[in-house]
Amino acid sequence: MTLSSSMANALSGLTAASRAVDVVSSNVANAMTDGYARRELSLSARQSGGVIIDGVSRAVDDRVTSDRREAEAGLSNAGLLADAWLGIEEAIGYPTENGSLADRIDQLDTALISAASRPDETVRLDQAVSAAVSVADQINSVASDVQTLRQQADTEIATMVGQLNGYLDQVEDLNRQIARAATSDRDASALLDQRQAIVDSISEIVPVRQASRVNGQVALYTYGGVGLVDGQAATVAFQRSAQITPFDSYEAGDLSGISVNGFQLSIGGSYNQISGGKLSAAFEIRDQIAPGAQSTIDALARDLIERFQDGTLDTSLTAGDAGLFTDLGAAFDPTHETNVASRLRVNAAVNPEAGGDSWRLRDGLGATSAGPVGDSSLLSALEMRLTERGVVRSGPSAGLPRSVADLVSDFLSEAEAKYQISDGEKAFQSAKVDTLTTKELENGVDTDDEMQKLLLIEQAYAANARVVQTIDTLIQQILEI
Repeated sequence: MTLSSSMANALSGLTAASRAVDVVSSNVANAMTDGYARRELSLSARQSGGVIIDGVSRAVDDRVTSDRREAEAGLSNAGLLADAWLGIEEAIGYPTENGSLADRIDQLDTALISAASRPDETVRLDQAVSAAVSVADQINSVASDVQTLRQQADTEIATMVGQLNGYLDQVEDLNRQIARAATSDRDASALLDQRQAIVDSISEIVPVRQASRVNGQVALYTYGGVGLVDGQAATVAFQRSAQITPFDSYEAGDLSGISVNGFQLSIGGSYNQISGGKLSAAFEIRDQIAPGAQSTIDALARDLIERFQDGTLDTSLTAGDAGLFTDLGAAFDPTHETNVASRLRVNAAVNPEAGGDSWRLRDGLGATSAGPVGDSSLLSALEMRLTERGVVRSGPSAGLPRSVADLVSDFLSEAEAKYQISDGEKAFQSAKVDTLTTKELENGVDTDDEMQKLLLIEQAYAANARVVQTIDTLIQQILEI
């Protein structure tokens, strides 16, 4: 081996050692940086001797990363659904809580019993009317909370679609930068880290599969096969609704779906092209969970009105007259059940605050004058009607014998059961994310290992430097001859 070839070999070793120090330094400095993939220097031997730097690679297990993204999407999906069901639970309230729907039904029952025990006391009649108003107000409040939940879901969809379009544009831009780096033989590791973090964010909204393309570029597709990025970024479109009413539905075309490059996607059915992430959960809340809860509270309000608009219960009523509870002052019409929970009111005839008289609760809602103050028969009948199990005409409990309290319990039980399912799925996906994140971190930066590498690099650098020094000495000696 000639001196010149030995010098070239040593210099290539020094260059490789210098580059290796940069890689180790970057690894150590970013050991705690989220999304950073450990760098590894790739070297190969030259045919004539020495080493060639082939480039810097990232230590990434694509399969584990894909599984972790899927688990994070499932966690986001289950978390949003669990929050929705918990919100419905809290709107209904728990039986032991003051002011809950069950508590107000119980207070109405107690107030009617109290009034029946002393029908001559106006204060007790007033308290019974006030308790009935509280029941109506609470049902109105539950219906309002359900519609708020639905409106919020629609707003969240619009926000997520805006974020998604921004992320897709960033992936397209990073793809171009990575391709340019690949063709100009520049290190694109930092760009790859950025793209991985953005794809992670996309997957939380809509789970995606990643496919490799030339020069380090990637294409992104939903699990339903919809292309989001392949060369160019797709345009995702959604029209936010300024105000959603209980009469609006996606199926009827009142509410916006979602489209990609003008193509309307299938959502919410057995074939859901965006299933699995936060976006899918928000559509489920808007189009299934909230409307279902609205239907249930409407069925409860209907049952409450129909229980008391009965001429056999209150003989002062005639056909078509409203009873104790009304649909905005009128008797219930089965063809107008939608949103009746928001229209539920106590009959103004018995409500002193609406110009009525509470003695009609004792003497009949259609009575024109007060009757015997000691007659408690109607009050007792009203209390019995509240607690008796009648056949429910609509909603999830249709066809079953239920009291008003039973219907509230059924509603709360359904919300609690669905919450427990979603919360259980959330816990499962959280554990899965933790496991896969730990697996990913096994390919992460081990600072102890990096310091050991640094010692070896230092030794290699010193050895190559010694060779250069020795060759320099020999050349000087030759020149002195």
